[in-house]
Amino acid sequence: MYRDLLKDERFQKLLLRYDQDLARDVQQAGCPKCSGRLDQANYPRKPRGDDGNSDPAIRLSLCCAVEGCRGRALPPSVRFLGRRVYLGLAFVIAGWVEQGGERCSRAQVRERIGVSRRTLQRWRRWWTATLPRTRLWEGERGRFESPIASSDLPRGLLDRFAGGPGERVMALLWFLSPLTTTSLAGQPAF
Repeated sequence: MYRDLLKDERFQKLLLRYDQDLARDVQQAGCPKCSGRLDQANYPRKPRGDDGNSDPAIRLSLCCAVEGCRGRALPPSVRFLGRRVYLGLAFVIAGWVEQGGERCSRAQVRERIGVSRRTLQRWRRWWTATLPRTRLWEGERGRFESPIASSDLPRGLLDRFAGGPGERVMALLWFLSPLTTTSLAGQPAF
């Protein structure tokens, strides 16, 4: 179900298209420091969790064209969760499986995504302890009809979004996208 999204090229292209839309919005707003024109300053990343894809992924980034400013603007992303080396999709799916969301062993998840047991434990702590303390979660948790316990993240969030597996994961990645950048607001969202 959700694990199949890791191999779905169409879903990966959709994530890229959403990232391009987010970058275009930031570019049109101009430099957060001087309001100057923002040019592309993309850079390659070699993320883990992409099911063996050997091509480097591009992280969309922008740089001010005004001489003397050269401020950078890192747009929000649905593909990358901040500076993590694993793809956001892998992070979400691993969290869901860790909660018993699919009939497969944790060893199968670790093998499929290429993640260690310690990393899965660290991700679990992020979902249950770090995310609930973010300004994003504090501001948005009330929009859900019924409360979501921190121990039920990410499954509780996935269950609240409508649609099939792809739409639910996309909605969750979109929900988390403000946490993927600090350059626009000047400070982290957590």
